[in-house]
Amino acid sequence: MNTHTTAHSTTADRVVVVTGAGTGIGRATAHAFADEGAHVLAVGRRAEPLHETAAGRGRITPLVADITAGGEPARIVGSALELHGRLDVLVNNAGIVRSGALATLDPGLIAPQIATNLVAPLLLAQAALPSLEASGGVIVNVSTSVGQRGWPGNSLYAATKSALETLTRSWAVELAPRGVRVAAVAPGAIETPIGEHQGLTPQRLAALRAWQLAHTPLGRIGRPEDVARAITHLAAAAASFVTGVVLPVDGGAVVA
Repeated sequence: MNTHTTAHSTTADRVVVVTGAGTGIGRATAHAFADEGAHVLAVGRRAEPLHETAAGRGRITPLVADITAGGEPARIVGSALELHGRLDVLVNNAGIVRSGALATLDPGLIAPQIATNLVAPLLLAQAALPSLEASGGVIVNVSTSVGQRGWPGNSLYAATKSALETLTRSWAVELAPRGVRVAAVAPGAIETPIGEHQGLTPQRLAALRAWQLAHTPLGRIGRPEDVARAITHLAAAAASFVTGVVLPVDGGAVVA
């Protein structure tokens, strides 16, 4: 029976890496951890949004990095250790959407999504593992509730997130003897810039939001803070007997 426990019983003083921290769920998650007293390394590709994330919160340090580039996972983990001497939580939040029906998918659409949504979280977890084992740490992956259904026209994105959920369950079993917990959240319709980043026109985005709202039993679009709170709860010491779970944060959409 594994009796490994974390060195810290509260969020205060823990060190957290959040990828995709410049906007949306990543920004809200960085804020949530910092407001609880953690030190947060906010990782993203663009400096300006990261500095906006860190503004007014001295516990957040921005780090510009492309998580898909060679050597970057090790540099990210090394930066956390250099700054704070430990790593307690890795939040694999960064993700990209490049929609396309099967007949339209080409390498330019396929490769970046697999690299960002699947390979980078794997390599980051690998790089972080020794430090997380030392601290009795936690990995939280960010999936999507739609990945549990068919998603015509967006099958590749859904597939990368479904694969991330499989990694979550597999790592939870594999790493439990090493004192590392692994969980995931599966957001539904959340008010983030991902639609704009995807290149949707205002008209298409409005139509998508209307459809999402109609299929969300709780009757509203979620806020990034809704997902951030779920992430901090899963990473908390109070959840020390929770691992391998994929928690929907979707207003009931996945069961409707």
